[in-house]
Amino acid sequence: MNILVTNKHSMELTNLNIDTIQAINGEFSIDDLVNQFSNFVFNKMIIDITAIKDYQNINTIQQLSTKFDMSRVILLLDDSITSDIYLSELVAFGIYNFTKDINQINYLIEHTNSYDEVKQYHKQDIVTSNNVENRENVNNSPVTNTVSEGLKILGVKNVTPHAGATTLVYMLKKQLEAYYKVVAVEVDNKDFLYLNDPTLKNTTSLDLPAFIATNRDVEVILVDLNDKASTNSCTDVIYLIEPGLIKLNKLIGKDKNAFERIKNNKLVLNKSVLTDADKYDFEYESKTKIFYNIPYLDDKKSYHPELDEFLANLGFSKIKQGEKKKKGSFFDLFKKS
Repeated sequence: MNILVTNKHSMELTNLNIDTIQAINGEFSIDDLVNQFSNFVFNKMIIDITAIKDYQNINTIQQLSTKFDMSRVILLLDDSITSDIYLSELVAFGIYNFTKDINQINYLIEHTNSYDEVKQYHKQDIVTSNNVENRENVNNSPVTNTVSEGLKILGVKNVTPHAGATTLVYMLKKQLEAYYKVVAVEVDNKDFLYLNDPTLKNTTSLDLPAFIATNRDVEVILVDLNDKASTNSCTDVIYLIEPGLIKLNKLIGKDKNAFERIKNNKLVLNKSVLTDADKYDFEYESKTKIFYNIPYLDDKKSYHPELDEFLANLGFSKIKQGEKKKKGSFFDLFKKS
């Protein structure tokens, strides 16, 4: 079932006979939409962009992208949006499901766009910085470019409670540093503090795009997304599942359709004791496909061969599997940051 948010284009959208769980009409702030739909279970939210107050201000749309999973939001754009920069910013924010053609809406309900399908709108020659403190109407304002073309932004998000995203991001950073210029950032939390590594960064959901824009000189940004941070700024996202009985039962108890909702993403078993045979049984019962099965790892070590294979599978081509790195000391725990 879908949510329909309409204003100027209400009649055209209603005529599409979209299967809806709720429809609202009028002009709404982002907070209005969050308050009304943050706890809804839905397939897609179709938004007539004129239903968003101050929609021509790209900051408003950026705020929308931090509050909802934009892979499940479809924006019907208005003809008043004529700027190539505006469209480029949508893509830069990770908003791929947009169209001015009402006849494309039903297609987007069934098909979620990838970056490849909208990359023609992302103008690399236009400087489009996500650091938008002083920018208001992108239809009329020159802006600057967001991220360098080769930058990998890997988001890590827990599916089951406390599945280990923060620690895994830390270990991945240590593993990648031998091959890439890397920065790791935690969103909306400060658990990185307890790892005693001053190079680890913190930011908020709203400021994440700006953080990425100011770190576009690196090759890899690792993002601990925590619970509510949007995945839209990431070029790739892994979803962590700790396959313990209690954790899985808590997840299903909270949302019985949890696996149906995430099955098309890169699912990673973390802190896992499952064998390959167990993993196949898990896939069969959950009707999912597991991207990788990461066992319990000692976070005091600076090198894990299991992570080399995992990172190579994610497309980090500089990784040389099996090449041992210098081991850290257990007593690194007591180093002062």
